[in-house]
Amino acid sequence: MDRISIFGLVLGITAIVGGQVLEGGKISGLLQPTAFLIVFGGTLGAVMLQNPYATFMRGVRMAAWALFPPHIESQTLIRDIARWSQISRREGLLALENAMNAERDPFIRKGLQLLVDGVDPEKLRSIMEVEIGTYEDEMKLSAKVWESAGGYSPTIGILGAILGLIHVMDNLTEPSKLGAGIAVAFVATIYGVGLANLVYLPIANKLKTHIGRMTVQREMIVDGLIGIANGENPRIIENRLAGYIF
Repeated sequence: MDRISIFGLVLGITAIVGGQVLEGGKISGLLQPTAFLIVFGGTLGAVMLQNPYATFMRGVRMAAWALFPPHIESQTLIRDIARWSQISRREGLLALENAMNAERDPFIRKGLQLLVDGVDPEKLRSIMEVEIGTYEDEMKLSAKVWESAGGYSPTIGILGAILGLIHVMDNLTEPSKLGAGIAVAFVATIYGVGLANLVYLPIANKLKTHIGRMTVQREMIVDGLIGIANGENPRIIENRLAGYIF
């Protein structure tokens, strides 16, 4: 669990609510279901309209990474690559077929398959780099689901404010109804800006960070496989790959 993400979210919400209380306002004044429906529903609709179904759903699932980041076992992976290098130097590249069959990661399995097939190192690099580029583009498009939500949310909040003011204008002759309309108008703006800057945009940027780390890991894998294809010393490969860890 990413504790700093939870702490940051709680701190941000507490600061806003605390400021409201210190100014003499009531917490209930920030709770407006109508404003939340306008902002959240409008933002959701805009984001769904912008993105294909597969991209949208992948982006929604990836949101969990903000609190539970994908586990990256770089050290274990480096040891595996060094072990594969030792096997290939002793028994040849065909001996990696067992490792390939046991591997669950499709990306690694494809790289090992290319090694077993005796593909030229530069050709192997070219094929795997295309794979990395496609993966990175797909993941970034999914992260942009939250980035786009952060762009739409404040605007939808302004729309909610305008709707609230229209409601106020329609009820000028009924003072008892003015308060609700004004509350929706201002709270909708708070929801729009608050969700964008406390939730949507931070999630998008956190996802981009994880995507960057996972992309670097794939680049490390390719570097290791190329080293195996070139018959490099396992210790040299292991030391070079250690430079990818940060």
